Amino acid sequence: MCTGTACIGNDDYCENANSDHGKIHRNYQFEWTFEVIVATIDPLMFGRRVRHYRKRRGMTLDDLGGQVGKPAPYLSLLENGKKEPKLGLINDLSVALGVDAADLLSVEAPSRRAELEVAIERAQRDQAYRDLGLPYLKPSTRMPDVALEHVVRLYEELRGRDAAAPFTRDEARAANAELRAEMTERGNYFAEIEALAAEAVDAIEYSGQGAMSKGDLNALADHFGFKVIRTTEVPASVRSVTDMRNGKIFVHGRDNFDSKQSRSVILQTLGHFAMDHPDPKDFGEFLRQRVEANYFAGAVLVPESAAVPFLQAAKIERNLSVEDLKDRFFVSYEMAGHRFTNLATKHLDLHTHFVRSDDQGIIWKAYANNGVPFPKNSAGAIEGQRLCREWGTRQAFSSEARYTIHYQYTDTSAGTFWCATFVESAREPVSAITVGARFEDAKWFRGWNTERRSVSKCPDGECCRQVSESMAERWNGHSWPSVRPNSHVLAAMPVETIPGVDMVEIYEFLAKQESEAYE
Repeated sequence: MCTGTACIGNDDYCENANSDHGKIHRNYQFEWTFEVIVATIDPLMFGRRVRHYRKRRGMTLDDLGGQVGKPAPYLSLLENGKKEPKLGLINDLSVALGVDAADLLSVEAPSRRAELEVAIERAQRDQAYRDLGLPYLKPSTRMPDVALEHVVRLYEELRGRDAAAPFTRDEARAANAELRAEMTERGNYFAEIEALAAEAVDAIEYSGQGAMSKGDLNALADHFGFKVIRTTEVPASVRSVTDMRNGKIFVHGRDNFDSKQSRSVILQTLGHFAMDHPDPKDFGEFLRQRVEANYFAGAVLVPESAAVPFLQAAKIERNLSVEDLKDRFFVSYEMAGHRFTNLATKHLDLHTHFVRSDDQGIIWKAYANNGVPFPKNSAGAIEGQRLCREWGTRQAFSSEARYTIHYQYTDTSAGTFWCATFVESAREPVSAITVGARFEDAKWFRGWNTERRSVSKCPDGECCRQVSESMAERWNGHSWPSVRPNSHVLAAMPVETIPGVDMVEIYEFLAKQESEAYE
């Protein structure tokens, strides 16, 4: 701001604009503004613009140095962004090069080549690039533009991966809760995916009568332009790897997957292509794509057109059973349970719940549209919470019916619920799969007449979560449990949009398979 006595205190107004003071004011204002610009310019871009205009005039470094009073080595450092220009030198350079100072100070690269050179120089100053341990790359004039384009693009991909914001567990659970709310609102029925699955099934003329054969599965893969290859070399971090270039889907051999698992994995993979899934941009989109792919696999293995009449007939006989659906279509109990919830509300007018938990009662998956009071944390998340010991899902582990079906009624604060639970002991970890309904709907299911009954007052009443006064008095301060830690206890959610997958390993696997195919 001008401090002259003739000014009113505002730089834009000077009462003696034509006076000597006014001229001083204008020169001061110009130089002050110019100094600010000089202090904020990018030396790399400035240097490239000087080089661009020097070469355009056909001048050597010595020629330019002779006009501005600087030696050639100094100007070389300036053009490479290793020296910052002074105010006087900028004026001298603009005169010598026949351009305005503003042309030298522009933030835009004078050419695509200059833009690439600046980008490569900036990349090599980044810690993420230096961590690669690569030698310094000088973009000489002999290096073609296409090579520079490759380096810049690879660096941008590297930065994009490193910049991926890691999801905290609460953020991941929030994304899952949002998706679960949508599933509840829709009765877990996705008409658009049912239609895609029906179209795929019709294309291979699969009637849905009986289990889908290996030939049917190969025909379906061929319908989408792929060939299924089973191999023991598939990386352990994935269930399948798709080579889209050569139209191959690699899955684990029979030593890793049984036939049910193998069919599900292949169909889930095909589901991504049937729904034209792009690469997921975040963890929420990754979760949605997984749910949709799983739904597609279930809708193919247990087609709506075949399953609905089967279930409607069973309801008329008051003999609904997830186990029968499992055996009828040769799928896992978990997939049969999922598929039942897909169709129950839409076609049977039944509201249901589904839960998969481990032997400690920790919920891995859950769905409900019947008001069952799943435990929740403060953010409303269900997954990761512990079920009450009185629920059938937990009682099944100690039941005499552990290896068949455990039927049970449980009285809760939200009403009485009937459930059927099957313990899948062949999987790791051992899991209990439960499908249930409200008391008034139990009459439609096999096992409705069970005499097993329990009362759950969790989480608010005196139940399995509260230690009795006598036990607390005896053991409080006199016990020390040593927790069995999990490797993920202190870890944030993986930063990859496909969590836990080592892409280097995947690409090396694909390269090996491709090279062996041509040998």
